[in-house]
Amino acid sequence: MKSVVARDLVKTYRKGAVRALDGLSLEVEEGTVLGVLGPNGAGKTTVVRILATLLKPDSGFAQVAGIDVVKNPKAVRQVIGLSGQYAAVDETLTGWDNLVMFGRLYHLSANEARSRATQLLEEFSLTDAAHRPIKTFSGGMRRRLDLAASLIIHPKVLFLDEPTTGLDPRGRMEMWGVIEGLVKEGVTLLLTTQYLEEADQLADDIVVIDRGRVIAQGSSDQLKNQVGGERLEIVVSESDLTASQEIVNRISQGTSNIDLGLRKISVPVIDGTQSLISVIREFDAAGIHALDLALKRPSLDDVFMALTGHAAEEVASEPGVYGAGQAGTKKKGGRR
Repeated sequence: MKSVVARDLVKTYRKGAVRALDGLSLEVEEGTVLGVLGPNGAGKTTVVRILATLLKPDSGFAQVAGIDVVKNPKAVRQVIGLSGQYAAVDETLTGWDNLVMFGRLYHLSANEARSRATQLLEEFSLTDAAHRPIKTFSGGMRRRLDLAASLIIHPKVLFLDEPTTGLDPRGRMEMWGVIEGLVKEGVTLLLTTQYLEEADQLADDIVVIDRGRVIAQGSSDQLKNQVGGERLEIVVSESDLTASQEIVNRISQGTSNIDLGLRKISVPVIDGTQSLISVIREFDAAGIHALDLALKRPSLDDVFMALTGHAAEEVASEPGVYGAGQAGTKKKGGRR
């Protein structure tokens, strides 16, 4: 069953001068995670805002949990959660007070709101900081609290718009753990991100969008294969280049490239780790010393360069943000 369906969505701004979505279509199977991958300005936030009923499309069709987002937005808001790029919390209140407030906004009774707040603080490892003002929280703690707030009503579908933006590596890993826990509980997720490794870690399926269009779709491995999969890169001394290339070609069953200036051999590999181990063993047997040896995985830039001819630079700012109207306005995160 499809939890989210979007068909031919079009959204323009500035009297049609900016085309944020240009016939975008996607689907999310119930109980799965769809990663929406793209650079800034690709249309990620715009499609999330439409699906979360914060914005109406110019044309096209969208359903969430079987409900039309344009015809019945109120019903959609009763079954979804949304966490934007920036934590939508009141910094002057404590974590517990924020969650109770959100519970009351969702029309929970006072007792229900307090009970749910306590439960979520425990689930997100924030109990010790429950009665501290949010302004004393770290970035990772704020993101966890914002995500907790989006789960007040046990949503069937959760939209996460670049949930690890601004987090350090440790904070990102912590957030990944939280998201993985939600998936195990059966929540359907649509996750937007600029990070290929994030989609790789969390998503069952990935949609790559650029300039408001879907340009590729598939699993992480399928997308990597489109840009050549993994590559083995080896730097050796000039005297070892020929013998090294012969070994690499034999193991990879492919044709390697040599950069004579850098004395670097590069070859695409399918079973990267096994190929790496085999090359090390063969080099050792042949008495070849590798100055540098690495298994390279495709980056976001690699994917976009291959699919679009340009890197994943910041193409343009997406006009309109959560609860705001000006292009380039800092996103505050929204929730319905």
